[in-house]
Amino acid sequence: MVVKKKLRTEIRQKLSALDPTVAHAKSMAACLKLVAQPEFAKARSIMIYLPMSGEVDIGPIALRGWQDQKTIAAPKLAWDQRHMIPVEIRSLETGLVKTDRPAVPNLREPATGEPVPVEMLDLVIVPALAYDRKGNRLGRGAGFYDRFLAQSHFHGVSVGLAFHEQVLDSLPVQENDIPVNMLVTDEEVLRFNIKPPSDDRKSGGRS
Repeated sequence: MVVKKKLRTEIRQKLSALDPTVAHAKSMAACLKLVAQPEFAKARSIMIYLPMSGEVDIGPIALRGWQDQKTIAAPKLAWDQRHMIPVEIRSLETGLVKTDRPAVPNLREPATGEPVPVEMLDLVIVPALAYDRKGNRLGRGAGFYDRFLAQSHFHGVSVGLAFHEQVLDSLPVQENDIPVNMLVTDEEVLRFNIKPPSDDRKSGGRS
Protein backbone atom coordinates (compact mmCIF):
# COMPACT_ATOMS: atom_id res chain seq x y z
CA MET A 1 0.00 0.00 0.00
CA VAL A 2 1.42 3.37 -1.04
CA VAL A 3 0.21 5.15 2.11
CA LYS A 4 1.92 2.64 4.38
CA LYS A 5 5.15 2.87 2.41
CA LYS A 6 5.12 6.65 2.74
CA LEU A 7 4.42 6.43 6.48
CA ARG A 8 7.27 3.97 6.97
CA THR A 9 9.67 6.39 5.32
CA GLU A 10 8.43 9.31 7.42
CA ILE A 11 8.67 7.38 10.70
CA ARG A 12 12.18 6.09 9.90
CA GLN A 13 13.31 9.66 9.22
CA LYS A 14 11.78 10.85 12.50
CA LEU A 15 13.46 8.05 14.47
CA SER A 16 16.84 8.60 12.84
CA ALA A 17 16.69 12.23 13.96
CA LEU A 18 16.35 11.25 17.63
CA ASP A 19 19.47 12.08 19.62
CA PRO A 20 20.94 8.79 21.00
CA THR A 21 21.00 10.16 24.55
CA VAL A 22 17.37 11.19 24.30
CA ALA A 23 16.43 7.83 22.78
CA HIS A 24 18.15 6.01 25.65
CA ALA A 25 16.28 8.06 28.25
CA LYS A 26 13.00 7.49 26.45
CA SER A 27 13.70 3.74 26.27
CA MET A 28 14.30 3.60 30.01
CA ALA A 29 11.11 5.54 30.71
CA ALA A 30 9.02 3.28 28.47
CA CYS A 31 10.49 0.12 30.03
CA LEU A 32 9.89 1.39 33.56
CA LYS A 33 6.28 2.12 32.68
CA LEU A 34 5.77 -1.37 31.30
CA VAL A 35 7.28 -3.26 34.25
CA ALA A 36 5.05 -1.23 36.58
CA GLN A 37 1.88 -2.56 34.91
CA PRO A 38 -0.16 -5.41 36.43
CA GLU A 39 -0.01 -7.31 33.15
CA PHE A 40 3.77 -7.55 33.51
CA ALA A 41 3.60 -8.48 37.20
CA LYS A 42 1.17 -11.33 36.52
CA ALA A 43 3.03 -12.68 33.48
CA ARG A 44 5.05 -15.85 33.98
CA SER A 45 6.25 -16.20 30.38
CA ILE A 46 7.05 -13.19 28.21
CA MET A 47 8.16 -12.94 24.60
CA ILE A 48 10.26 -9.85 24.01
CA TYR A 49 11.78 -8.64 20.76
CA LEU A 50 15.49 -8.12 20.15
CA PRO A 51 15.68 -4.43 19.19
CA MET A 52 16.88 -3.10 15.89
CA SER A 53 17.97 0.48 15.20
CA GLY A 54 15.19 2.93 16.00
CA GLU A 55 13.37 0.61 18.42
CA VAL A 56 12.96 0.94 22.17
CA ASP A 57 15.81 -0.85 23.95
CA ILE A 58 14.02 -3.66 25.74
CA GLY A 59 16.97 -4.71 27.88
CA PRO A 60 15.61 -3.45 31.24
CA ILE A 61 12.42 -5.47 30.73
CA ALA A 62 14.32 -8.69 30.10
CA LEU A 63 16.56 -8.10 33.12
CA ARG A 64 13.60 -7.41 35.39
CA GLY A 65 11.87 -10.53 34.08
CA TRP A 66 14.85 -12.71 34.91
CA GLN A 67 15.10 -11.12 38.36
CA ASP A 68 11.44 -12.03 38.92
CA GLN A 69 12.03 -15.64 37.78
CA LYS A 70 9.98 -15.22 34.62
CA THR A 71 10.61 -17.14 31.42
CA ILE A 72 11.89 -14.76 28.74
CA ALA A 73 11.58 -15.79 25.09
CA ALA A 74 12.55 -14.12 21.84
CA PRO A 75 11.26 -14.89 18.33
CA LYS A 76 13.17 -17.12 15.95
CA LEU A 77 11.96 -16.57 12.40
CA ALA A 78 11.02 -19.51 10.21
CA TRP A 79 11.26 -17.65 6.91
CA ASP A 80 10.01 -20.48 4.69
CA GLN A 81 6.82 -20.86 6.72
CA ARG A 82 6.63 -17.11 7.45
CA HIS A 83 6.07 -17.58 11.17
CA MET A 84 7.86 -16.98 14.48
CA ILE A 85 8.87 -19.54 17.07
CA PRO A 86 9.23 -18.30 20.68
CA VAL A 87 12.56 -19.58 22.03
CA GLU A 88 13.69 -19.17 25.63
CA ILE A 89 16.75 -16.97 26.12
CA ARG A 90 18.86 -16.43 29.25
CA SER A 91 21.06 -13.58 28.03
CA LEU A 92 20.96 -10.58 25.73
CA GLU A 93 24.64 -10.99 24.89
CA THR A 94 25.22 -14.70 24.21
CA GLY A 95 23.34 -17.41 22.37
CA LEU A 96 22.14 -15.01 19.67
CA VAL A 97 22.90 -14.75 15.95
CA LYS A 98 22.26 -12.09 13.32
CA THR A 99 20.03 -12.89 10.37
CA ASP A 100 21.61 -12.90 6.93
CA ARG A 101 18.45 -11.59 5.28
CA PRO A 102 19.17 -8.42 3.24
CA ALA A 103 15.88 -6.85 4.32
CA VAL A 104 16.78 -7.10 8.02
CA PRO A 105 20.56 -7.53 8.15
CA ASN A 106 20.92 -6.56 11.81
CA LEU A 107 18.04 -8.56 13.23
CA ARG A 108 19.15 -10.84 16.07
CA GLU A 109 17.47 -14.07 17.04
CA PRO A 110 18.19 -17.06 19.30
CA ALA A 111 20.78 -19.45 17.91
CA THR A 112 19.47 -22.32 20.01
CA GLY A 113 17.15 -22.76 22.94
CA GLU A 114 14.03 -24.41 24.23
CA PRO A 115 10.84 -23.46 22.32
CA VAL A 116 8.13 -21.95 24.49
CA PRO A 117 4.60 -23.08 23.55
CA VAL A 118 2.57 -20.17 22.25
CA GLU A 119 -0.30 -21.00 24.60
CA MET A 120 2.06 -20.55 27.57
CA LEU A 121 2.91 -16.93 26.72
CA ASP A 122 1.24 -14.47 29.07
CA LEU A 123 2.69 -11.34 27.48
CA VAL A 124 4.07 -10.62 24.02
CA ILE A 125 5.91 -7.33 23.52
CA VAL A 126 5.49 -6.19 19.94
CA PRO A 127 7.72 -3.77 18.01
CA ALA A 128 6.49 -1.57 15.18
CA LEU A 129 7.45 1.47 13.20
CA ALA A 130 4.28 3.24 14.37
CA TYR A 131 1.10 2.76 16.39
CA ASP A 132 -2.14 4.66 16.50
CA ARG A 133 -4.33 5.45 19.48
CA LYS A 134 -6.57 2.45 18.86
CA GLY A 135 -3.78 -0.12 19.04
CA ASN A 136 -3.27 -0.54 15.31
CA ARG A 137 0.36 -0.97 14.31
CA LEU A 138 2.49 -0.27 11.27
CA GLY A 139 5.08 -3.04 10.99
CA ARG A 140 7.90 -3.49 8.53
CA GLY A 141 5.68 -5.24 6.00
CA ALA A 142 6.49 -8.94 6.43
CA GLY A 143 3.43 -9.73 8.54
CA PHE A 144 5.18 -12.00 11.07
CA TYR A 145 3.56 -10.45 14.14
CA ASP A 146 0.11 -10.22 12.56
CA ARG A 147 0.18 -13.97 11.87
CA PHE A 148 1.59 -14.71 15.31
CA LEU A 149 -1.04 -12.70 17.20
CA ALA A 150 -3.85 -14.17 15.09
CA GLN A 151 -3.11 -17.73 16.27
CA SER A 152 -6.08 -19.26 18.07
CA HIS A 153 -3.86 -20.76 20.76
CA PHE A 154 -2.33 -17.44 21.75
CA HIS A 155 -4.28 -16.33 24.82
CA GLY A 156 -1.94 -13.74 26.31
CA VAL A 157 -1.79 -9.96 26.22
CA SER A 158 -0.02 -8.20 23.35
CA VAL A 159 1.61 -4.91 24.18
CA GLY A 160 3.20 -2.42 21.84
CA LEU A 161 6.32 -0.67 23.10
CA ALA A 162 7.29 2.54 21.36
CA PHE A 163 8.62 6.05 21.60
CA HIS A 164 5.98 8.75 21.92
CA GLU A 165 7.11 10.02 18.51
CA GLN A 166 5.89 6.77 16.94
CA VAL A 167 2.27 7.28 18.00
CA LEU A 168 -0.09 8.70 15.38
CA ASP A 169 -3.77 9.58 15.64
CA SER A 170 -4.71 6.92 13.09
CA LEU A 171 -3.18 4.40 10.71
CA PRO A 172 -4.50 2.72 7.56
CA VAL A 173 -5.76 -0.73 8.49
CA GLN A 174 -6.11 -3.82 6.33
CA GLU A 175 -8.12 -6.98 6.98
CA ASN A 176 -5.17 -9.03 8.23
CA ASP A 177 -3.74 -6.34 10.53
CA ILE A 178 -3.96 -7.37 14.20
CA PRO A 179 -4.04 -4.58 16.80
CA VAL A 180 -2.34 -4.90 20.19
CA ASN A 181 -4.15 -4.98 23.54
CA MET A 182 -1.95 -2.32 25.11
CA LEU A 183 0.43 0.43 24.07
CA VAL A 184 3.21 1.67 26.35
CA THR A 185 5.42 4.64 25.48
CA ASP A 186 7.77 6.86 27.43
CA GLU A 187 4.79 9.15 28.11
CA GLU A 188 1.65 7.04 28.48
CA VAL A 189 -0.06 3.67 28.82
CA LEU A 190 -3.12 2.90 26.70
CA ARG A 191 -5.33 -0.18 26.94
CA PHE A 192 -7.64 -1.27 24.15
CA ASN A 193 -8.98 -4.81 24.33
CA ILE A 194 -7.54 -6.82 27.20
CA LYS A 195 -8.60 -10.43 26.79
CA PRO A 196 -9.65 -12.33 29.94
CA PRO A 197 -7.66 -15.48 30.74
CA SER A 198 -8.88 -18.52 28.82
CA ASP A 199 -10.01 -21.63 30.71
CA ASP A 200 -7.79 -23.87 28.58
CA ARG A 201 -4.59 -22.21 29.72
CA LYS A 202 -2.29 -24.46 31.71
CA SER A 203 -1.39 -23.42 35.24
CA GLY A 204 2.09 -23.18 36.65
CA GLY A 205 3.87 -21.71 33.67
CA ARG A 206 7.55 -22.21 33.00
CA SER A 207 10.45 -21.27 35.22
